[in-house]
Amino acid sequence: MGQGHIVAARQPPQALQPGRDHAPPDGAYGARSLSGELTHIGPDGRARMVDVSAKATTAREAVAQGTVRMAPETLKLALSRDTKKGDPLGVAELAGIMGAKKTADLIPLCHPLPLTGVKVEIAPHETETALTVTARVKTAGQTGVEMEALTAVSTACLTLYDMLKAVDKAMVIGGIELIEKTGGKSGDYRKNS
Repeated sequence: MGQGHIVAARQPPQALQPGRDHAPPDGAYGARSLSGELTHIGPDGRARMVDVSAKATTAREAVAQGTVRMAPETLKLALSRDTKKGDPLGVAELAGIMGAKKTADLIPLCHPLPLTGVKVEIAPHETETALTVTARVKTAGQTGVEMEALTAVSTACLTLYDMLKAVDKAMVIGGIELIEKTGGKSGDYRKNS
């Protein structure tokens, strides 16, 4: 691959290039379009942690969700809550809580936040042979907890995979997304159904 290919590979996707509308095409991602600039990118183009010191402390909450698709036998084993490694659902729920608490250590530009509540629930998916992981995270702070909710779900999904991989290496983790968020300057968000 020549140098021209390397430079081209480093270009941001067309939708994220400066001077372009940042709205996803055709309402993709199910939300509303983004407005303004990315606040964690400075005028020099370098990443920075956003200064939130002037922002008011408000109640904030975020809900995220994801799924782990698996074979029917694997789902039955998971729901029995009895494997050689222990209760996969209970361990994954605790791992999700730990993940939320460690978000600032894992995501470079996230602020460390005093979380006032984290709840992770795992239940059978309504229509698929899968488990649905839902995380609800709360704080009273100057910035939101979307990343904490998404990290909780991701960590719980990865833990389910780890707990069950001995019987099903073909499991698929997916659909990790923000379902809703409340509080803060940007307003409330709820995923379109």
